[in-house]
This record gives sequence, structure tokens and C-alpha cells, in this order.
Amino acid sequence: MESTRKSTLDFGTIGWGALFIWWGITELGNFLPDGSGAVGVGLILLGVNAARYLTGNPISKFSTVLGVITLAWGGLDLANSAFHLPFELPVFSIMLLLLGLIIIAGSILPRQDR
Repeated sequence: MESTRKSTLDFGTIGWGALFIWWGITELGNFLPDGSGAVGVGLILLGVNAARYLTGNPISKFSTVLGVITLAWGGLDLANSAFHLPFELPVFSIMLLLLGLIIIAGSILPRQDR
């Protein structure tokens, strides 16, 4: 009975709920350092895909890649604010470029499931 319950969970809906809760927490005030919001979003996206994988459901490659990119973005923002680098990293621009390249590469490179 318990295994049936696990397989019927809607991980996408749970992930959206967690994202909105996290977004609300980060908007409540400036008590979190820069980059914390992105780190949380990345962990939520990767956590949802880990839960899908562990229950035998197919993972979303797009949200996995987006989770890794967002986690890296948050990590760079945290490092930038913690170490007070003498230059400003255009982290958001870098992440957008990477995401675009990954999307294009995914459509150009041959897939094994076709």
C-alpha cells in the first residue's frame, strides 16, 4: 500500500509548492545572503528529480540541468558576497548563456532514444 502512495505523488506539484514557499521566504526580508535564493531553487529542482529517480519515475533532464545551473549561480553569488571580489561577476548573464548553449546542444546532438 505504501509503495502505491509513493508512486502516485505528483513531484511537479510538490516542487512548485516548495519553490513558491522558498520564494516567499526569500522575499520576507534581507536576512539571507545574496545567492541563497538561487541555491535553494537549485536544491529544490535537483531534489524533485532525485525523488523521481528514487521512486522509479522518469526525471526531467531540463529541470536537472536548470537545477545544476541555478545551484552554480547561487554558489557564485554567495562566493562573490562572502569574499568581496574586486570585480563584479555577471553571473546571471553567464547562466543564461550556458542555459541557451545547453538547449541548442540538446537539439543538435543525436539522441539515443530516437
